[in-house]
Amino acid sequence: MTLQDIHKYAQQGEGLTVEFKKKAAYPDKIVREMIALANTEGGVLLIGVDDDGTVSGQRFIEEEVFVMEKAIKDFIFPALNYEVEVFKLNPKKGVAVFSIPKSANRPHYIKEEKQRRAFIRVKDKTVKASKEVWEILRRGKHPKDMVFTYGDKETILMQALAEKGVLTLKEYASRAKLPRFLASKTLVRLVLANVLEIIPQEIEDQYRLKE
Repeated sequence: MTLQDIHKYAQQGEGLTVEFKKKAAYPDKIVREMIALANTEGGVLLIGVDDDGTVSGQRFIEEEVFVMEKAIKDFIFPALNYEVEVFKLNPKKGVAVFSIPKSANRPHYIKEEKQRRAFIRVKDKTVKASKEVWEILRRGKHPKDMVFTYGDKETILMQALAEKGVLTLKEYASRAKLPRFLASKTLVRLVLANVLEIIPQEIEDQYRLKE
């Protein structure tokens, strides 16, 4: 990583694998971005870069790094693997780059109000992972052949996907007249079997046939 790379990231803008923060204000919130990167495709978090891509730098950048490293240790479970580098723009200001690989220990999460909350990236946004995404992340770490039989509920699902192309859990449960938990289990199982693909969304995930 070089200063030239930082300016290149800044020009490209935020996306699936890139997040900007002007400073380490509210570190307990910023860790959500790190969790999302680790749970999705990995990426970089740059502190000292404005949302519009201006590489403004931050005074006392080492203190910003200290604050973030403490937050990572205190709030993220299981422990997050990352690397951090500091680049000086001038004697007073610098940029910190946190490089976060796609994690083998996902899903990472924070604990809020006695609940575990995981996050993922959807384009340039960080969103809360649904129960289905959480389960796919957890079980997808160790892929294994899934053996299952097509029954009535799978047939109804395939017919619906042939008609509509994509389907939500709510739509599938309604169409197949299934309780939500059973519809959820069916969709997760078919994603893990590489029959379906999940498309995470901010409001409600979608499912389609795997190409």
